[in-house]
Amino acid sequence: MNFILFDGEVRDALLPFTYTRPVADIRIGILTIREKWEKRLGFTTTTLTEEYLEEKFPMVEMEENIMINASFLPTDDLVKIVRDLKENEVILKDGETVAFFVTSSQEVQNFDSYAQIEYKSELLQIKNTWDIFSLNEEAIKQDFKFLTEGRKSAEIPESVHCFNKKDIFIEEDVELTVATLNANEGPIYISKNAVIMEGCSVRGPFSLGENSVLKMGAKIYEGTTIGPYCTIGGEVKNAVVFGYSNKGHEGYLGNSVIGEWCNLGADTNNSNLKNNYSEVKLWSYETERFAKTGLQFCGLMMGDHSKCGINTMFNTGTVVGVSCNIYGSGFQRNFIPSFAWGGTGGFMTYEINKVTETINAVVSRKGLEFDEQEENIMKHLFEITDKYRNFK
Repeated sequence: MNFILFDGEVRDALLPFTYTRPVADIRIGILTIREKWEKRLGFTTTTLTEEYLEEKFPMVEMEENIMINASFLPTDDLVKIVRDLKENEVILKDGETVAFFVTSSQEVQNFDSYAQIEYKSELLQIKNTWDIFSLNEEAIKQDFKFLTEGRKSAEIPESVHCFNKKDIFIEEDVELTVATLNANEGPIYISKNAVIMEGCSVRGPFSLGENSVLKMGAKIYEGTTIGPYCTIGGEVKNAVVFGYSNKGHEGYLGNSVIGEWCNLGADTNNSNLKNNYSEVKLWSYETERFAKTGLQFCGLMMGDHSKCGINTMFNTGTVVGVSCNIYGSGFQRNFIPSFAWGGTGGFMTYEINKVTETINAVVSRKGLEFDEQEENIMKHLFEITDKYRNFK
């Protein structure tokens, strides 16, 4: 069977993160959504996404296909029902399409002629950017159970102070010496080749990605995911860092989502609670105005390739687009459009030739290549986000 993950109606609500990736490639919990589905299905997947992303994330269609809404996180029970789907069958959850069977000759306008299977058990669904950190604790628990079932953790050194050791799983070749790992409130998962330096204090649920580093004395609180190839220091709580990003020094990051290839300068801090304790509003790309989140705690949403200088302060509920360079004293504005260069003293456009030059330099440091596909995506984003850059 051929499985295709589609973006669905939530794609715009997940900007700026879906500017550079399909919904399926958002990281929440230990794994990306695509990795969750593929590991449970036992098959690779392709993607139905925006046209400008298709070269990097192509869709492969066969005679018989199962389309899966990538905003839903899989469970073992759901995957079994998805795998068993037959022609003209659709799975629904509270009126939303979860998955359906389609042949290459079918054009599906609606599901009136389909047999409808109502999924009644609980599912995690990512509908907004803030869901990524709000649902992250539960997503870590689900992934931890799936990934560690029937497996034995690598040995944890005696110098590491552990609480509830049975819910701590260490992959092979992890460098870990003097640290405190507290899994009383949720599991801790450390991927292979990760490094936890001396003096780190970690509370679960927590996930540290492959080849990532926690620097000396880092304080990591519950609900935090650090993706692969990251360097993290200071204080972090209930935040998701997708991968290849750095927060290498002191400073606070809380109730936030950071994309790939980002860098937070030393002593960068974000506020996650308003002084009057009122509901946080966040910039919406759907309505192009600030929208209610229903949350009292909400911090920073930063798109891929964005960076900030030392001592940068982000206010409660701030959205930063793709490839921004931010600096300056005082609190930054609550919405910084993609390809913005500047800060509290004013912004100018970060020209695309300078953008690609910087990305090339950053990516090559990890031994990777910023190829033509990636460059075309950035050039397209530069054009479609121009309307937000009304700098004076």
